[in-house]
Amino acid sequence: MIRILLAEDMHMIQGALLALLALEEDIAVVEAVSSGSEILPAVLRHRPEVAVLDIELPGMDGLTAAALIHDQIPSTRCLMLTSLARPGNLRRAMYANVSGFLLKDAPPAQLADAIRRVAAGQRVIDPQLAMAAWDMAANPLTSRELEVLQMAAEGAEAAEIADQLYLSVGTVRNYLTTSVTKLNARNRVDAIRLARESGWL
Repeated sequence: MIRILLAEDMHMIQGALLALLALEEDIAVVEAVSSGSEILPAVLRHRPEVAVLDIELPGMDGLTAAALIHDQIPSTRCLMLTSLARPGNLRRAMYANVSGFLLKDAPPAQLADAIRRVAAGQRVIDPQLAMAAWDMAANPLTSRELEVLQMAAEGAEAAEIADQLYLSVGTVRNYLTTSVTKLNARNRVDAIRLARESGWL
């Protein structure tokens, strides 16, 4: 029997997934949670073979939880579910050492098969997502541009970034302008969004 933990915050989707997985004779859901902060305590309680995690969760996102699981309970393998085919999420998932990545609109049989394969030590990646990641352009930003953009994403103003990085305010503004230009973004907020979606921030 493959014991799994399910983390999904949308109750209707969680209920549908529980009903579908209940039809599988070799899969048992030991607990279902609806927030990221509940994941690690539940994994520590049950030690499931597989944790099926939604990426977007309140409290803590699924990828952060997956990285914690890998560090603290490596015997539990993680299978991520997402409704958006963002290649940047796949890159983040690889850094978090997840074992599988599926889109939520995959056929139900594909989810059960993915759980079995992940439990058996294999890796599973949705083909559509793998192709999107394959086609994704390389990161055009320098490490300093990324550092400045990350601080801006966290809400820091140009003067604050300049103080922390020992740069002039003009240099910080130049880095931000260059980032916007390189990413073909409309403005700084759009550049931050594009960098996050690509997995660079």
